[in-house]
Amino acid sequence: MLTDQQWAGLLHTRATDPHAVAVAYATRRRRPALLSGTGTLFLVAADHPARGALGVGGDPLAMSDRRELLDRLLTALANPAVDGLLATPDIVEELLLLDALHDKIVIGSMNRGGLAGADWEIEDRFTGYDGQSISDCRLDGGKMLLRIVDSDAGTIPTLQGCADAVTDLAGQGLMAMVEPLPYTRDADGKLVLQKDAASLARAVTVASALGVTSAYTWLKLPAPSDLKVLDTTTLPVVVLGGVPSGNPADDLAAWGNALTHPVVRGLVIGRALLYPPDGDVAAAVQAAAKVLEAAS
Repeated sequence: MLTDQQWAGLLHTRATDPHAVAVAYATRRRRPALLSGTGTLFLVAADHPARGALGVGGDPLAMSDRRELLDRLLTALANPAVDGLLATPDIVEELLLLDALHDKIVIGSMNRGGLAGADWEIEDRFTGYDGQSISDCRLDGGKMLLRIVDSDAGTIPTLQGCADAVTDLAGQGLMAMVEPLPYTRDADGKLVLQKDAASLARAVTVASALGVTSAYTWLKLPAPSDLKVLDTTTLPVVVLGGVPSGNPADDLAAWGNALTHPVVRGLVIGRALLYPPDGDVAAAVQAAAKVLEAAS
């Protein structure tokens, strides 16, 4: 979908007219409500590269080609069932310059400093949008990653940073999307996501209480196999895609199961839709849209 002419125009604008980005933010047509007419929210996520997480499946550089990534995002956003985008400033701005975000929900990614594989990965500094810039840029909310590792003190400043961001966004009347993920380290020091109900439920309760108010807080969670995890909150939840399993049917089934719970409002999926095993982005997005439609 990204033509040679569009690509050349984007590169030219990047080099010659930096003010065009501010104009694009200011003139983006915003839709009036976060939720769709059916009460759901379906976002495509593309904030992985900012944390150095470029791999998908067996390809460690799958997300490194920016033109290809933008082309895949344009394909996903073209589906009318897709409500919008979750991304870092660079990607948001490129899509703005390509006129791809009118009438879409745009959520800015905030903390990407916990680079994948780094020794300090858990101390996830805020290196992207902040609350004020999200408001100034007329975005619809901000997203933050909260990886909780009890044995790593780097969790503490990340907890505080997320609490401050929730407070800041609430003060602007904007959604604060918190992604709490419980991790532990294996014998080799590698981070391993804890998917058991007790660990996920604990993470949900911690994230729900961040900041001076939870009025604008949403949670972004992996699809739990035990839906009792979702009984721990009244906050609206969106299901994340996470690392693709390699079997799209299994992923769709897990998302569909989570969508049956009344607190779950939608999907925020990245690599599983943008880089499906068969390469057909449009079909992957449509399959996810059908799962969401069936549950709404």
